[in-house]
Amino acid sequence: MPLRSVSGALAPIAAAVVIALSLGACSSSTSLVNSRTQGYEISDSAQAQIRPGQSQQLVTLVLGSPQSTNTFGDQSAWYYVQTKIRQTAFGMTMIDSRTVLAVYFDKNQKVVDKAIYTLKDGKAVTIETRRTPSFGEDRTFIQQILQSF
Repeated sequence: MPLRSVSGALAPIAAAVVIALSLGACSSSTSLVNSRTQGYEISDSAQAQIRPGQSQQLVTLVLGSPQSTNTFGDQSAWYYVQTKIRQTAFGMTMIDSRTVLAVYFDKNQKVVDKAIYTLKDGKAVTIETRRTPSFGEDRTFIQQILQSF
């Protein structure tokens, strides 16, 4: 009789251990939060190499192709974006830092200036959720079929 009561008391503990081990095997790493960098890895030495008067070809050799470009009038700008994020095992993503290196060029494709922007320099833009009404009537597929009868 005592053996049955001991094994009965150990059964929930054994089940919990099996469940914990099986859930632990689902993750590819031992931590629940992974840190990584999205975009460019902008090093301090690469930033120091970019100086006014240098050509676009040299900037491409040092930093690579830009992630985004902008042309306005006689000036153009290249943007290199680095975002450091943390992602939980449950899919939540948190942005730790964002750095944007902007390299400005004149009409002769020579570096005029460079600037570094962070999250503090950005502005949050609210997305409008209202819908623009259309001229027609919004109907579902079922409503369209029923109306045809």
